[in-house]
Amino acid sequence: MPTPAPENDAEYLAAYLDQSRQIMRDLRAARAAIQQVEGGAGSDDGLVEAAADGQGGLTRLRIDPRAMRLSERELGRKVTAVLQEAQANAERQALEIADKVKGRTLPEPLDETFVRQRVEQAARDLYI
Repeated sequence: MPTPAPENDAEYLAAYLDQSRQIMRDLRAARAAIQQVEGGAGSDDGLVEAAADGQGGLTRLRIDPRAMRLSERELGRKVTAVLQEAQANAERQALEIADKVKGRTLPEPLDETFVRQRVEQAARDLYI
């Protein structure tokens, strides 16, 4: 946002606050949406299904009783692959949400230059 003329300070500050509030609302909404993410996956044979949340944590794991016929090693590989796929799906969803707010930054804060310009302008106005 460009620095306004002194007579437009009130509008500038109102717009500055509105923009800051909107960005904060968008960030809170994105965080809430990521907390609702659930990425799922299943094995090709349907014996193993899993789901993960937006932080990669396991939220559901279902192993069909028929999977117990598999060797320990084969079942372990199948479960691991399904878990990793569920986590990858959840991560992909979370990144899509985060990308929508990525780059949204708060306006530059008002610094001493802004205040100095206003004080100098007020001093000039007094001498005119």
